[in-house]
Amino acid sequence: MTRNGNALQLLTYAFAAMDHGSLRQAARALRVQESSVSRNVIKLEQLLEMQLFERHVRGVRLTETGRAWIEIVRAHYEGLLDAFAERVRDNKDARTLKIGLCWVTGGEFLKRLIDRFNKLYPDVRLTIENVPAGQRLAAIRRRHFDIVFTHDIGAVKSCSSEVFWRERLFVLLPSCHSLVEKPVLTWSDLADMCLLVPVGLEGPPLDLCLLERIAADGGPTVQTCRANQATVIFKVQLGQGVTLAEESYARTVTTDTALWRPLNGENSVSSIRGLWLGSNPKRAVLRLIGLAKNMAAVSQGPDTDHR
Repeated sequence: MTRNGNALQLLTYAFAAMDHGSLRQAARALRVQESSVSRNVIKLEQLLEMQLFERHVRGVRLTETGRAWIEIVRAHYEGLLDAFAERVRDNKDARTLKIGLCWVTGGEFLKRLIDRFNKLYPDVRLTIENVPAGQRLAAIRRRHFDIVFTHDIGAVKSCSSEVFWRERLFVLLPSCHSLVEKPVLTWSDLADMCLLVPVGLEGPPLDLCLLERIAADGGPTVQTCRANQATVIFKVQLGQGVTLAEESYARTVTTDTALWRPLNGENSVSSIRGLWLGSNPKRAVLRLIGLAKNMAAVSQGPDTDHR
């Protein structure tokens, strides 16, 4: 409100002056200068075009019109204060931070980020859920999630984003494949092979444009599958091709009939980007992002999680 400034603040000074009958005593109660009380009372009177108080050597007292106006307004004023206080006490949403993961299983960086956040802000409740790739931006815009972590999709105009950590890509091979003898693979090792990429309800786990560029440069042939990751892993076990995943996923999902091997060289590292609304009013979001940026700033290198 440009004309009246902070109306609640003006009322606070006026009610303090009325309750104490003295600008000096009101200033002591509010822990401000007496001149500040006087100035704000005058602002309110100018706003209302009404004299609220009569000034005298012993203090101040309400005028008749001031008393009539105060009696009407005070109940509304105290109701607003109660509403604000109740909102702060009961606003569970403000104390809940909703994190979405889009084909991100976590990784060491995210685990350390959440552990540190929990220690610094134990009163904030964290919820962590999956979000389909096709819905991640809409979920942020509609505030179904406060922040979403996903494989790098580049900067987006509709929300704020930043790459926070990177993970090495791993390839899953049938255990009988000759390449399992190699401790580290390159894209050229996978030439002429079939790279199975799941495109189920949650969307593709990696950047399809990146995979197609790799294929064009002599890498494996990309074949999308209307299936989830578990079904694609089963296809690999049957010898129908190979598949990719980030290190945090490969480290947690193992099978006796297929083995993960790390990739090396160009395009062998996946970037994990955070997406959030810059207009999100929650302090917890800004705190998590600030903590993530500080952790990312001390990264030891692009091929490992940020330390």
